[in-house]
Amino acid sequence: MMTGELDFSVFGDEEDDVDDWDLPLAFTSPRHTEKIQGPKTVTQTWRMKERMKTVSVALVLCLNVGVDPPDIVKTTPCARLECWLDPLSMSPHKALEGVGANLQKQYERWQPRARYKQSLDPTVDEVKKLCSSLRRNAKEERVLFHYNGHGVPRPTVNGEIWVFNKSYTQYIPLSIYDLQSWMGSPSIYVYDCSNAGVIVESFKQFSQQREQEIESVTQNGGQKSPSQFSTKHCIQLAACGTNELLPMNPELPADLFTSCLTTPIKIALKWYVLQNTDKLVPGLTLDMVDKVPGQLNDRRTMLGELNWIFTAITDTVAWNTLPRAVQRLFRQDLLVASLFRNFLLAERIMRSYNCTPVSSPNLPSTYQHPMWNAWDLALDQCLSQLPHLLESEDTSFKHSPFFAEQLTAFQVWLSYGSESRSPPEQLPIVLQVLLSQVHRLRALDLLGRFLDLGPWAVSLALSVGIFPYVLKLLQSSARELRPLLVFIWAKILAVDSSCQADLVKDNGHKYFLSVLADPYMPAEHRTMAAFVLAMIVNEYQQGQEAALQGNLISICLEQLTDSHSQLRQWLAICLGKVWTQFDPARWCGVRDSAHEKLHKMLSDPIPEVRAAAVFALGTFISNCTQRSDHANNIDLGVGMKLIGVLQDGSPLVRKELAVAFSGLVVQFESQFAAIAHQFIEEERTKETNSAMVAAVPGGWNLVTSGGSSDGLLHSGSLTIKRTSSKTSLKGFFTSPAQTVNIMPVPPIMTYSSSGSFESSGSVDVPSTGSGMRRVSSSSSIAGTTAVSLNNVYANVWKALIQLTLDPSPDVAELSKDLVNGIKLKAMVSARPKQVLQNSSSSHSAPSSPSTRPSHLPESPPHNGPPNIVDTGGAPTLHSPTRGGNPAVPYSTQFSRSRKIFDKGPNLVNVTIDEHEEENAEPKWVKAITTDFFQWCCRQFARPVKCVKSEKDPESVFHQQRQFRFMRNRGLRAEGREEQRRAGFNRLDDQIFVNRNPGVPCAIKFHGYEPHLAVADREGVSIWDWESGTKLSYLQNDNPKHSKITCMEYMNAHDIPLLMCGSDDGTVRVWRNFVRDSGEAKELVTSFQALSDMLPLSRGAGMVADWEQGSGILLTSGDVRIVRVWDTSKEMKVQDIPTGADSCVSSLACDSLGRSLLIAGCGDGTVRLFDRRMAPAECRVMTMREHNGWVVKTYLQRGTEGKIISASVSGDVRFWDPRFTESIKTITFQQGMTSLEIHPYADVLACGSVNQYITVFNQSGDTLSTMKYHEGFMGQRIGPISCMAFHPHRVKLGAASTDSFISVYSTPDTKKR
Repeated sequence: MMTGELDFSVFGDEEDDVDDWDLPLAFTSPRHTEKIQGPKTVTQTWRMKERMKTVSVALVLCLNVGVDPPDIVKTTPCARLECWLDPLSMSPHKALEGVGANLQKQYERWQPRARYKQSLDPTVDEVKKLCSSLRRNAKEERVLFHYNGHGVPRPTVNGEIWVFNKSYTQYIPLSIYDLQSWMGSPSIYVYDCSNAGVIVESFKQFSQQREQEIESVTQNGGQKSPSQFSTKHCIQLAACGTNELLPMNPELPADLFTSCLTTPIKIALKWYVLQNTDKLVPGLTLDMVDKVPGQLNDRRTMLGELNWIFTAITDTVAWNTLPRAVQRLFRQDLLVASLFRNFLLAERIMRSYNCTPVSSPNLPSTYQHPMWNAWDLALDQCLSQLPHLLESEDTSFKHSPFFAEQLTAFQVWLSYGSESRSPPEQLPIVLQVLLSQVHRLRALDLLGRFLDLGPWAVSLALSVGIFPYVLKLLQSSARELRPLLVFIWAKILAVDSSCQADLVKDNGHKYFLSVLADPYMPAEHRTMAAFVLAMIVNEYQQGQEAALQGNLISICLEQLTDSHSQLRQWLAICLGKVWTQFDPARWCGVRDSAHEKLHKMLSDPIPEVRAAAVFALGTFISNCTQRSDHANNIDLGVGMKLIGVLQDGSPLVRKELAVAFSGLVVQFESQFAAIAHQFIEEERTKETNSAMVAAVPGGWNLVTSGGSSDGLLHSGSLTIKRTSSKTSLKGFFTSPAQTVNIMPVPPIMTYSSSGSFESSGSVDVPSTGSGMRRVSSSSSIAGTTAVSLNNVYANVWKALIQLTLDPSPDVAELSKDLVNGIKLKAMVSARPKQVLQNSSSSHSAPSSPSTRPSHLPESPPHNGPPNIVDTGGAPTLHSPTRGGNPAVPYSTQFSRSRKIFDKGPNLVNVTIDEHEEENAEPKWVKAITTDFFQWCCRQFARPVKCVKSEKDPESVFHQQRQFRFMRNRGLRAEGREEQRRAGFNRLDDQIFVNRNPGVPCAIKFHGYEPHLAVADREGVSIWDWESGTKLSYLQNDNPKHSKITCMEYMNAHDIPLLMCGSDDGTVRVWRNFVRDSGEAKELVTSFQALSDMLPLSRGAGMVADWEQGSGILLTSGDVRIVRVWDTSKEMKVQDIPTGADSCVSSLACDSLGRSLLIAGCGDGTVRLFDRRMAPAECRVMTMREHNGWVVKTYLQRGTEGKIISASVSGDVRFWDPRFTESIKTITFQQGMTSLEIHPYADVLACGSVNQYITVFNQSGDTLSTMKYHEGFMGQRIGPISCMAFHPHRVKLGAASTDSFISVYSTPDTKKR
């Protein structure tokens, strides 16, 4: 293509329809969408507060073998077996002893370490002696009382059971009331006799009576006697109801209830044979089930597997039906758990014989639970093999598929599981399966998936009893279990951090140290191991000691450069936690140069990693208890390194910076107080000096503290000020620079990599406008202050002052608390220390201590103390103004009691007693904290394996997004129709006009909603240009001395964010900025995009250009650089020097190659930069044909796109990027204030200070000229201040200095 030829295709059809799904989203990470705080603390109830064992067992048997009780008529034949022994087959005495011995053996299987005492056919005195003895030996532990009353009359309604006299000639009643007294509490009672429910009812009545007696004694002032106790911890299990007799079926044992409780598998097999009416297993007899091969405790055998299945099923039934209070008993006492579990079987078997077992506490009915069907099926499958196994010893036993099937059922539940559904029935079975190597891997995987559902799932699993299982598995050396166990433990500790003590006690931390140190483990699993270790050492010194012995610090430091960002983050957090308030770990870190290695992470591309590094360095310098020169040097060196984090783009990082500085300030409180006093005195001195603004070439106004030229070179208070003007835009081009007097302030110094200090911070100075104006000193102008450049305290103090002015309210509030504490101490401290050593300083701290502060005499100096005011309950810092703070007058007089700031209802009151001041200096500064660590822990409490809602096609979130993208596609198609006709159509149909609350500074169309954002000095109005209504007003919260100068929609294709840039260099990004969204506005992020703004008499403030496709934000303005921000990293990635002596007034970039950058400058030049080149070489071209301020630069789309620029002189020029001379020029009247180019249509519009808008095409043909508002005798439009085209439709928005805003459309488009 020839040089002079224009390519009209760049204004043709819109480029191929973009896929909104592929466009990246900015500021949508969790750190932007949620508050940085920890999860809600939920008190965990799974852990047993007190463990209890059944240490004593009383076996009371009243059989009277051979003599039937008088009140029961037994059938012939009837049940005779007692403890599987026929008492009539031997002598009565031998039979009684045999039954007692068998019963003890049956109980010993469940609790072998208990103390057993038999009382066979006893008297009342023998029972009393036995029970009293057992209670005395058991102390506070549980005692079991087993009563077999098959040889005595039934219990009486008066609450009596029967025993014998010494000669066995009479039945003697034994009162339950007395038994309660002898047994004490806690106790468990088993009643195997007819009408056993009567005993339970009597027991309850006597318990209530006893409670009333205790209460009456206590109310009368008496003391509780040892014989008086509570019966709340007593458990009762009775064989039948109040009016029921025990079964007498001769095929059953006489003590059926006892058999169910103590030999459940044996009785279950026999009952199965008796109930097997369909003969599913032909040929099975009662004798055969007595010969089932194997051992109960060997799960590889048939009998052992049946016992295992039975335990799993009864656990499952109990967990799904029993109250949580009763379930706790299952994990409190092994014997009680076994009796409760077997009681469920007793209910099922005895109900089939018209007996209803009774319990206290009362248990819900479980005999019809569906899991019993699974038990029957397991019996069918196992016993069907029994005849073959008995016939041939070579036949191998085929294991039951029960556990595999239950795991499959659990897996199905997980596919649809959520908190709203009923808990999975199979969870107790999954825990049982963990004991089996065959199913362990699958069970751990499914358990991990269940725990991943959320904290509720973790709490549920812990309540079942998962903890001892997974704790014991840490002793396994199997590598295939490592990823699963690390994941499970990460989930547990994310919900319940108290498990750290158990891990350290059982040396479980060594398991995670080995995982973290294993280079062959995936980074995700090492991340979880680092998290677990961080939780182990969190506020737990035993854990810190154990981790230090396990070389945790060196293991972490070796992996700090890993490519996995989450691993780097948690390694840093783990380091920060291991040396928190633990000097041995800190000095170990010093030996390994941990702080130096962490310094490198301060420039990590991931904000969370940078925040973790600052967190670790903050705890590193906050915990040294024994101060030494070496420790001080290390801490101060780290503090200087941290100053570089001031310019970080993430509020998350800057909040941690404030916390880190607080640790340094607490360690060196007196030194910082002296520095604060020094700065206060300097401010007072400078207040008395007048300032002068001198205009210099290039548009700069230099503010000096003296009238001589020497002051420019030697003054320590050099700064620069832009003079403001409230005149019309006409004066913008003609008014000379104004001279004002302002107060000089020392610049903020920052630490450079070379070890030198440069001024780059922000301070407060008054402006000619309203209120205070923050300005920044030039980094290119060297200046010295009264403070030594090498003084660490001074630089950290200035950094803290800068943090108090941070655009993020959270960062500012944290810093203000810290600064105010130091300022208070500076005013009341009796002994300010000398910390400034530079002999060239014009001021120094007091050289000798005095008993009273030299700067607080009885009559305070005229200038008064520094202003500390209260904002929302916390004192905040404001630089003193010339007139003084009205809340704290400079003329305030202090009394002898020295009540500081006692004027005003919301001010801080501090009273220092003279005696107290001399003896104990109060602590004014307390370390501040954030919830960063707790917030980071939340990620492990959340689901990580589940499909996220944005990726789930069936989720509401996904469907809403799909709707938005379909809407976008339709609107772009509609816009293409308008674009085709735009190049030859008028664009003067005013479809919207209204008056904005303030004078518009910037205007932007939303790409897909009928919203028009109009920015004034302090906020943004959102208008619906279709309906003509104002939707909301967003207060930008920028300081009153600043104003909004640029604005961009971010994520416009999805849920939009609004970015506002101010002329103080700050950027704020807002969510929920439209009021009809129903939610309050939310500040997503804020940062100092330009820290070295150079205020000019004619400045552009901040200009910005946003690239949605790359997430790159270009910022410039009243600076000598173009700063490139990567919003995904939230950090500055490049500073491009402009090489101009004036501000940058417009920015444009190549959205395809993303390498070409165009900057229009205030001196009329258009400068081209190649971002791929080094900063010193990246300016590839400078075009100098404009004679005035460049109001717009634009780069057309496509590889052949031209550069379009316009200046205030009225010339619009078209450039080929390959040449320095323009290829086309369109000239308009001088006074152009705005030029806008439609990105897809062949239409351009320019606005003028002369109160008109001209719309033309690329060929130079004028399409429309708007001078008046629509209507009869329409009002003349005002001087145009800003304009904008709709991104897709052919709509032009214009705003004028008279606050009117208009939207113009092509006439063939219907008003919507």
